[in-house]
Amino acid sequence: MLIATPQSMHFAAALPLQSGALLRDYSLSYETYGTLNADKSNAVLICHALNASHHVAGVYAGQDKSEGWWNNMIGPGKSLDTNKFFVIGVNNLGSCFGSTGPMHLNPDTGRVYGADFPVVTVEDWVNAQARLLDALGIQTLAAVMGGSLGGMQALSWTLQYPNRVRHAVVVASAPNLTAENIAFNEVARRAIVTDPDFHGGHFYQHGTVPKRGLRIARMIGHITYLSDDVMNEKFGRQLRDAVLAQAGEPAAYKFSTQDVEFQIESYLRYQGDKFAEYFDANTYLLITRALDYFDPARAYGGNLSQALERASCKFLLVSFTTDWRFAPKRSREIVKALLDNKRDVSYAEINAPHGHDAFLLDDPRYMSVVRSYFDSVEVTS
Repeated sequence: MLIATPQSMHFAAALPLQSGALLRDYSLSYETYGTLNADKSNAVLICHALNASHHVAGVYAGQDKSEGWWNNMIGPGKSLDTNKFFVIGVNNLGSCFGSTGPMHLNPDTGRVYGADFPVVTVEDWVNAQARLLDALGIQTLAAVMGGSLGGMQALSWTLQYPNRVRHAVVVASAPNLTAENIAFNEVARRAIVTDPDFHGGHFYQHGTVPKRGLRIARMIGHITYLSDDVMNEKFGRQLRDAVLAQAGEPAAYKFSTQDVEFQIESYLRYQGDKFAEYFDANTYLLITRALDYFDPARAYGGNLSQALERASCKFLLVSFTTDWRFAPKRSREIVKALLDNKRDVSYAEINAPHGHDAFLLDDPRYMSVVRSYFDSVEVTS
């Protein structure tokens, strides 16, 4: 079993952000897996999605149920083989899993940042990751890889630092969010900011947590991560066992406006309750805004082919047929733009029933595609 060890690196030099703000005296939490080879040619950076972290693979010593969020993908003998590659997971700035974020002290005021934490973008995260690699002595990445929002970061790496990346693996992602996606994010944010316990983002000072808003935000998100087929297969119109027992007959309803009667309701509330216990509300606002803002083609009048002209590495893109939040056609937009620039691109569209969550699951075709691609990535021994 791969044992993970959390690490942290402090940066005294201020990081210029796209907003014009400066973030100084910040730290990045990260983990590494495998061994960096002599010429440092086998490093792979993993970029995480909205509610994930630097804990990408393995388990923590003495904690059997602490598997990294992509543990099925990364490790000895797995699709991304840590016997061959040195894998790095970094927690993004503004997150709530160790890197400097809204829950930390603002060095300029001595008070917790809260809502005053500066706006961060995908490009800011990539710049911070590049600084960490500099400190680790890694000039060029064998590959950068991510799913969903992590895929946006991987794509941005190829544009911001084209000479530092040899391969990019972009999974279940998009060149920007659709209006529908932005709308889902906004509804989730409104649920948080209108929670009476939010206190304008300074709820830490009040000793409260806007759990109601976080619960609703997570429930909205979860609906979009699953496909209709999976929801129907897992839950359908099933009533909870407790409802059936109280009703005394197999198909009776209580006709209540408040009780949880259907299995899908129970599932969503469970996910919302769990999320509200560990995730930070300001972090949710920051990260969903970073998702909304990402659009490398904006500076080129919406011309994605022109935007991706700077990319010079080889690419693998993977999408999933039932992912309606980051639909395959969005990945195909990236593929077309890269082909317009005569870049080396591989593309796999996996027929999987699991919706957006498929990028985290054990589909053998998906794992095989990634394994085959990384087998082709050359590194020195």
